[in-house]
Amino acid sequence: LDILEEMKKKNLTLTELITMASIIEAETRYEPEKKTIAGVYYNRLKKKMKLEADPTVQYALPDGPKKRLLFSALKYPSPYNTYLNKGLPPGPINNPGFSSILASLNPDEHKFLYFVAKGDGSNRFAETFDQHRKNADMYRQYLNEQEKIKQNK
Repeated sequence: LDILEEMKKKNLTLTELITMASIIEAETRYEPEKKTIAGVYYNRLKKKMKLEADPTVQYALPDGPKKRLLFSALKYPSPYNTYLNKGLPPGPINNPGFSSILASLNPDEHKFLYFVAKGDGSNRFAETFDQHRKNADMYRQYLNEQEKIKQNK
């Protein structure tokens, strides 16, 4: 694979490629979904939507990443906050691995615009915001169940 040739074909700069790869790297360690997540972000960019990537907010927070990102943090003013700013942030948020770089070069083609964690390291994907909300509700239910289990120990 000639990375420079692929970047030219996709009209990507090195900074854009590594920035996208860094977001993918921060979103998941689950290899089978990296290309799917890359596809979600490229779909959002094509539709001029905000990326709304939690890891970019985590990166921007002055006291460092939080275990659980609160809605109030999504308003933190930073050029890295993709909830406030459209497009990619100004630069990478970490040092991505090769698989994340490959995923950002060769994203899956699909219609997904959203994803949310399942709680097992993988994600649920959705094409519509309504489906995404249902998936998010399932994740919150999972977190609440995990909290109850912890309290009963």
